[in-house]
Amino acid sequence: MAASLLRRDKKAVAAQLKADLNRTDNSSGLRQLQELLDGELNPEKPATDTEALDWCKCLITGGECFEEFCKTVRSYDNATLCGLVWTANFVAYRCRTCGISPCMSLCAECFNNGDHTGHDFNMFRSQAGGACDCGDSNVMRETGFCRRHRLRTGENIPSIPQDLLLMSELVLPRFILSVIQYLRDGYTEPDSSAERDLQKVLQQLEPQISFLEELTKMGGAMRTVLTKILTNQQAFKELSMGQEENLFAKNNYDKYLSALKNSGLVSMEEKAQSAASDTPVGAEGGAEVLLGSAAPGSPNETIKEEDQDAGQSVGQRKRVKLSSSTKDLCIIESLKHKCFLEEFLFWTIKYEFPQKMVTFLLNMLPDQDYKITFTKTFVQHYAFIMKTLMKSHESDTMSNRIVHISVQLFSNEELARHVTEECQLLDIMVTVLLYMMESCLIKSELQDEENSRHVVVNCSEALLKNNTYWPLVSDFINILSHQSVAKKFLEDHSLLMLWMSFVSFFQGMNLNKRELNEHVEFESQTYYAAFAAELEACAQPMWGLLTHCKVKETQEYTKTVVRYCLETLQIWFDAISFNDEPSPNQVTFHLPLHRYYAMFLSKAVKCQGLDLDSLLPDQEMLMKIMVHPLQIQACLSEIHSNMWVRNGLQIKGQAMTYVQSHFCNSMIDPDIYLLQVCASRLDPDYFISSVFERFKVVDLLTMASQHQNAVLDAEQERPMLEGALTFLVILTSLRIHLGMTDDEILRAEMVSQLCMNDRTHSSLLDLIPENPNPKSGIVPGSCSFEEMLSAVADFKAPVFEPGGSMQQGMYTPKAEVWEKEFDPIMVVLRTVYRRDVQSAMDRYSAFLKQSGIHTGNPWPPYKARTALHPCYKGLIKLLHCKTLHIVIFTLLYKIWMDHQNMSEHVLCMVLYLIELGLDNQVQDSKEDEEPCIEEHCHDSWFPGTNLLSNLHHVINFVRVRVPETAPEVKREAPPSTSSEASSYGQNLREAQVFSLVAERRRKFQEIINRSSSEANQVVRPKSSSTRWVPPGTPPQLVTEILEIRESMLSLLIKLHQKLSSKQNSLSASWLDNMDMSHHAHGDGITAIERILTKAATRSCQIKRSIQDICGKVSPPVPPKKNSPTEKKAMDKEERRQRARERQQKLLAEFASRQKSFMETAMDVESPETEAAMDLGASEMMESEVLYDCVICGQSGPSTEDRPTGLVVLLQASSVLGHRCKSEEAKKLPTCDEEHIYSADTCAVAHDVRLTLLQRFFKDSSCLQSVSIGWDGGVYMQTCGHTLHIDCHKSYMESLRNDQVLQGFSVDKGEFTCPLCRQFANSVLPCRPGRGSEAGTWHTPTNKKTSVLIKEVRDLQENLGLFPTESNLSKEMELVIEDIKNTTQKKYMDYGKNPGSPDGDFLFLYSVARTNLELELVHRGGNLCCGGASAAAKRSCLNQLFHVLAMHMRLYSIDSAYNPWTKLTQLTQNKEADGFDEESPEVPMLFRDVPTLLIIFVLTMPQPLRKEHFTCLVKMLYNLQFIQALAALSTKMSPDERQAWNTSGAIKKAAANAGMSSEALLSHIISEFSNSNNVYAVDTENTMLSSSVWSPQSIEFNLQQYCLPFLRLSCLLQHHLYGDNLTGCLVEEEFSSLAVCLGLVHYASAASNPVNSASCLEWVVSAFELVTQWCAEVKGLSPVQAELSLTLLVQDPQWAVPHLLQLPDNYNIIFQYYHRKACTACKKVPKDPALCLVCGTFVCLKGACCKQQGICECVLHSQHCGAATGIFLLINASVIIIIRGHRFCLWGSVYLDAHGEEDRDLRRGKPLFLCEERYRVLEQQWVSHTFDHINKRWGPHYNGL
Repeated sequence: MAASLLRRDKKAVAAQLKADLNRTDNSSGLRQLQELLDGELNPEKPATDTEALDWCKCLITGGECFEEFCKTVRSYDNATLCGLVWTANFVAYRCRTCGISPCMSLCAECFNNGDHTGHDFNMFRSQAGGACDCGDSNVMRETGFCRRHRLRTGENIPSIPQDLLLMSELVLPRFILSVIQYLRDGYTEPDSSAERDLQKVLQQLEPQISFLEELTKMGGAMRTVLTKILTNQQAFKELSMGQEENLFAKNNYDKYLSALKNSGLVSMEEKAQSAASDTPVGAEGGAEVLLGSAAPGSPNETIKEEDQDAGQSVGQRKRVKLSSSTKDLCIIESLKHKCFLEEFLFWTIKYEFPQKMVTFLLNMLPDQDYKITFTKTFVQHYAFIMKTLMKSHESDTMSNRIVHISVQLFSNEELARHVTEECQLLDIMVTVLLYMMESCLIKSELQDEENSRHVVVNCSEALLKNNTYWPLVSDFINILSHQSVAKKFLEDHSLLMLWMSFVSFFQGMNLNKRELNEHVEFESQTYYAAFAAELEACAQPMWGLLTHCKVKETQEYTKTVVRYCLETLQIWFDAISFNDEPSPNQVTFHLPLHRYYAMFLSKAVKCQGLDLDSLLPDQEMLMKIMVHPLQIQACLSEIHSNMWVRNGLQIKGQAMTYVQSHFCNSMIDPDIYLLQVCASRLDPDYFISSVFERFKVVDLLTMASQHQNAVLDAEQERPMLEGALTFLVILTSLRIHLGMTDDEILRAEMVSQLCMNDRTHSSLLDLIPENPNPKSGIVPGSCSFEEMLSAVADFKAPVFEPGGSMQQGMYTPKAEVWEKEFDPIMVVLRTVYRRDVQSAMDRYSAFLKQSGIHTGNPWPPYKARTALHPCYKGLIKLLHCKTLHIVIFTLLYKIWMDHQNMSEHVLCMVLYLIELGLDNQVQDSKEDEEPCIEEHCHDSWFPGTNLLSNLHHVINFVRVRVPETAPEVKREAPPSTSSEASSYGQNLREAQVFSLVAERRRKFQEIINRSSSEANQVVRPKSSSTRWVPPGTPPQLVTEILEIRESMLSLLIKLHQKLSSKQNSLSASWLDNMDMSHHAHGDGITAIERILTKAATRSCQIKRSIQDICGKVSPPVPPKKNSPTEKKAMDKEERRQRARERQQKLLAEFASRQKSFMETAMDVESPETEAAMDLGASEMMESEVLYDCVICGQSGPSTEDRPTGLVVLLQASSVLGHRCKSEEAKKLPTCDEEHIYSADTCAVAHDVRLTLLQRFFKDSSCLQSVSIGWDGGVYMQTCGHTLHIDCHKSYMESLRNDQVLQGFSVDKGEFTCPLCRQFANSVLPCRPGRGSEAGTWHTPTNKKTSVLIKEVRDLQENLGLFPTESNLSKEMELVIEDIKNTTQKKYMDYGKNPGSPDGDFLFLYSVARTNLELELVHRGGNLCCGGASAAAKRSCLNQLFHVLAMHMRLYSIDSAYNPWTKLTQLTQNKEADGFDEESPEVPMLFRDVPTLLIIFVLTMPQPLRKEHFTCLVKMLYNLQFIQALAALSTKMSPDERQAWNTSGAIKKAAANAGMSSEALLSHIISEFSNSNNVYAVDTENTMLSSSVWSPQSIEFNLQQYCLPFLRLSCLLQHHLYGDNLTGCLVEEEFSSLAVCLGLVHYASAASNPVNSASCLEWVVSAFELVTQWCAEVKGLSPVQAELSLTLLVQDPQWAVPHLLQLPDNYNIIFQYYHRKACTACKKVPKDPALCLVCGTFVCLKGACCKQQGICECVLHSQHCGAATGIFLLINASVIIIIRGHRFCLWGSVYLDAHGEEDRDLRRGKPLFLCEERYRVLEQQWVSHTFDHINKRWGPHYNGL
């Protein structure tokens, strides 16, 4: 039966079956269909056989056309979601204003159809793929929906006819099954010996899976059918196993089972047998989560073992048994697939997520039922997915595809909550994460290397290095962003415990050990992986959880987390067996447990009103907690003091990353906060002494002038002391977590970043930490980023200097910010590079100078702080403890005594601490100290702890331990018998001793003993005291007693005197007339005054003491300089200072020399202008022109033997060819309707003209009638510097040998000018100047015109003398070669026989024309500005003319054809028959007049006398004028012509009729009218011009027509003879030029306005000559006649060239072009580019459009710009310039609202055209200065 069906036409069968099945009794139809499908969808057939697919298509449509069917089904689409799925690199949009979930994204269509004006949106290039969320109110606000999805489309759609999809429901299950069978069949295990090629299987299945994808795109109706099929369990049961008798199907099913088994996903039946003891399996959806681990001996165990990859073991890798909490989820879950969807997902995973399968699964998501089932299925397979990912080789691609799916499912809060509750999603995720990390654990070596029980992740494992864990963590962060899910997580204690054990894997990872002996051999870069892992796997989930702990109601959650943090920390301390001392020379930057604890504490106090003490552990635990964060702070200081240099650069990298903006709020901020908490609760003396001990500067804090430091080298002491003090200042003054509001934090962050440097908007966004201020979206009740920015900063718009670098819009701090808010402490905390701190201080002092507040070198200003939150009041005790006061006293004393290693910075920080203490007084002054015991050595220093009372406490004697060699030892001890001594009591007993270490130990013991738990234990041994014994045998220490008799106050006053270097700088009464206002900014003197004033206002006693001290005017005893060592030190310092000054002086002198040299160098005049300037001075004329060689520095003339040359750059240019008639630039097309036509450009017009002439006239004559070089002409420019040609050759040799080439190719002759470094590629020889002749050039003789004409004629006849062989002539020939090599062959050969001298001749004189025309363009297209323009000094035209002339003299013009005769003589009519066989010459009226001028000048002997030049111009002007009239006459209507003919004929009789335009016009009209072929041709066309010609309009037209010729002649005259160009108004340009060229006398021009005819000067009868010229045209054959009109009307005027006009908004360009197909290869290019000159769309780097190995951009640049191309890269918004074999990135002309570029569209903000930049670009294009202005060039190897 089936066979007979198969033979018939598919469509007929399908239609018949459909009819059968629609009957009520459809059993026969069903049977037939099943048989047909059994045959067709037989899995044994190869998958490549598409017959089956065709049958399915036919059957589904019931015989209709498939496209029609699709249309019909789509019309019933009831979907309310867009759901468009895209893959990587697709351009989508994200609007933060409309998004509820941060992952929300929209396709371009939905975005553009919605209203997002004023929203915070950006365009982005999708990394992993995604789907459009338009219409999904769970993910975005409904206001953002587009027009299509805003109307709930579902409501007005008609219900679907029952029979439409009937066939689909029957056919598709079988089709899907066949796909699954193919997948089963094709799969092979990775370890099997068979060649494994999954890609091949997938390729064969491509059509089938694409068909499924097409079905999903048919809309809601078809999706519903598919969902039913995919989720129908019954159908799956029946079909999946295969019928009993079908052997193939059975085997196929077995393959599936074995695949399941190998995946560690044991099918249900086996699970039940092997794990009988386990809990019975749950029922829900197949997610069988077994509680408790599987019984030993079950297959699971073996799988676990296999997973442990033995090959990679690092150290001893033990798998760590996780804490056995109730829910130890067995990772290896059992799966039983119950429907097609589940198995389809299974194979998708097995095949490592092929794109098409992923897209199919995602396309189905708009169907709600499907979405729920699919999400559950996905969660069930979650563990399996991650296992597959870990083993995959393509983990990057796979990660992207996984996230592509999961982000669609988990961004939806409702779904996420649903699967969390039903499928235990959180448990699965955390367990899988643990499982993943367990695969790469190693033993931690922190603290106790041998016995540590702690394990950490190994950062060099691929899992961490390649971020393989990323998809998992990203999903986890995603679901934690939903409140309901996060609450479940925080309520589930066992989960939290699991999570904490996961976090502890990262605690202490990537441990650094300080290298003490030699430099580490191999610098590992694992720290990237470590920082990324802590940020992504620990910190981001933490921030996610914190967002849900913001209100009082969530107090319990915080308490729980804090409790578990502490428990885990305790476990960690035990595991690393930690007591009280960190092991030295070790540091890890990774303490996520500490940071969790810190951040939850901070939130609890700040937002939830919890009491801090209730969350803190006992003192001993606090002491432990503080150790590691403090160790990091000390190590930061060590790293910056170069103590870790032997560990390589990477350790600096870690120190920088730790404080860098993306990490600081998850790393250094919590650390410092935690230390602040510890400091506020621990004994302050203990804390302070710990700090100094950690920073290793204890030995330094002695009153003695010398000491021994056991742990630091001398040069490290100062930076470490500075580090310790700075750290204390930060600790006591930072308020980020201690009371600042989020707005204040944002403001402080912003100010500190802006103070370091002006910033662009985007870099500010990047530099300011995201938490606690999310920058995206407006947090209710807080100030937005933008508002804050405008409050603290001013916007500096970008400025443009042509030739300057492109600048961005910057923000700079407002003046009042500098004055009141600049906070150096915050700057120090936030700087990654130390130089930024200096930069901030420099900017600050510049501001103070500018505003006149302070002129000297200011000190960092002191800034008042936000009030402390009451919880943290204990922090102030740090500032009021004896230990700190002793340190301060000691340091003040040391600075005053000039001990070594003190610095201004130390004093600055000491003063800062004093000031902080004065500003933060301790409230309760109850002395709750226990009674003084004997050993409290510090109590004897100061009576109490209050800073105010201790300030004026005088200390008399101090006992110090000093080396025997110290100067103090030499002195005698104060005699104890003297009365003075006895009045003090026994000074020995009174002398103060100070030992930080002893003090710290004592406090520690005390705290330990006080805590009850420790009471019964033995006191801990001082384990590490032995470490402080210095190595070796340094000199013995002896105890000495120093007499001090100072208080902190007196030291401050003495330091004030020292700083201001005046004795008694403070008078006794200065306090009374003090005003505080000017104290905020200034140097150390100001700071001391400010402190004294503050202290005096707070206590009368201090005020008295100050007055006492200042009153004892006794000059302070200068420190005794009796010790040679001190003297040496001082001398050394002085010597250094002097050396430094000398160096500065020398440098300054060098700089000024260099400057004057550059100034003179830049003024090297090029020779012709020198000649021009001193024309009058005859002695100047007599001497030869001298040139300076910039290489050897000699000055001299250019000679035949040793010629000098100008440094020039030759480049081919098509700028002239791109000129159009209209002044308006052409618009860039941005839709399919717009086009650019290039037919109206100058180049095309000239090409057409030449081709026309060549069709009818003699080739050699054609080639002398026009110029080429509009396209690909050679332009020459110079920097004006000269050099000897032999010097240049040796210079090139040295460049060739110097391998470090800077972007240019020496082999191509490229170099940079040795003086000004301008790019060049040739040297143009200067002709030897013979001054004597030069004088006679210019002197006018009053010969008559007729005589001059004769002389010109003779000069032309006079053949060129071949120059003698000399170095000069050789060089000239070489330059001509260079010129020819500059452009491509096609731009040189226009003749019919290539390589003929005629073509060469044409090319050479066109070079002159190109250069003249370009100079005109650079002058703005006219000569109105006059003057020797800036270009003139640098112009090489004069020299170029000489070189060209020398070559052109080699070609003589055959006198028979010399146009000069036709210009100036009436010729007898030769017999016409002679010309029959040869094409005629080009008629004079068709010739290009400027061309003739240049040919004449170049072919006559040089130098040409000026009178001859003027004569040439006069004669040619006549021709130009007649051409203008002829062209004009063709534009008139026949009636007008008639009228003018008659009116002019009357004037012919007048005497000077030859000078009347009307007479001549009438003559031309009559001449051409009697020939029937000139005017007759185009009557209908001329009728259109309706304007009536008046004498004024005729005169205006004639002037416009002749102006280009006059401009060119004038410019030529300026270059040949150095005449100045006079400026004039635009209206007067014609008369001004006519006078300049001598066409009219100056006197006559002044009296009456010049009209065009008055410049004529005829030698022979005007009318006869004109008749002769017209006759040439009339004599043409009828075929040529119709062209005569086109050739007559050559309009010589062209507008200045422009680049295309671009739209204002970049998005318009982007949306049209980024998906546009390339015209050549018909594909959408990966990197599309646009030529900004002509608008051509090209593939950048595309291999598709390569020709002969050259990519399309380079090809186009050769074709369109003669090797100069300007391309806009659509996907990057930047412009690249291609110049010959090099290219450079120019920058962007599109800037965002903040004036910055967005290269590569990374930020995706709207961009707008910046007119100034675009003008600069156009300017550089027109002036050919790309090579000089852009510095970063590189070779492109034809690959662009």
